[in-house]
Amino acid sequence: MPSFDLVSKVDLQTLDNAINVVKKEITNRFDFKDSHVVIDLNKKEFKLSLEGDSEMKIDQMVDVLISRSMKQGLAAEVYDLSKEAYASGKITKKEVPVRNGIKQEDAKKIVKLIKDSGLKVQAAIMDDIIRVTGKKIDDLQEVIALSKTWDLGIALQYINMKS
Repeated sequence: MPSFDLVSKVDLQTLDNAINVVKKEITNRFDFKDSHVVIDLNKKEFKLSLEGDSEMKIDQMVDVLISRSMKQGLAAEVYDLSKEAYASGKITKKEVPVRNGIKQEDAKKIVKLIKDSGLKVQAAIMDDIIRVTGKKIDDLQEVIALSKTWDLGIALQYINMKS
């Protein structure tokens, strides 16, 4: 039976390249000249630490981060920007977790959306992967097209398409 896997993974090397491009651009920008700017990626925990002189500088760094990441092939949804920046002395800090993998509650929502679509496919949660199987590849392609219309706040990739 044909199947494919729905995942939400971030390639660490691509993420690292995007962060390096952002660092390079910010050090060359005139409005960041002689100001405190730190962008640090914790590769084990998939977290970004941003430090700047003000909340406005942090917001500018986030804008550059998103635009450069998209040019590197990363979706904007991989960054969890829900946490607010906080003041720590004279500098402002912001922690930005990188979403890697599908959380259990998001996986349940996706499976429910697939089942509610009425397509003749089965969806099963396997750790942080959702395997979708069906009798026809056309049904699987309809699931992929349908999933691109969902607004879940996570970046989805489609891998291991087998017929």
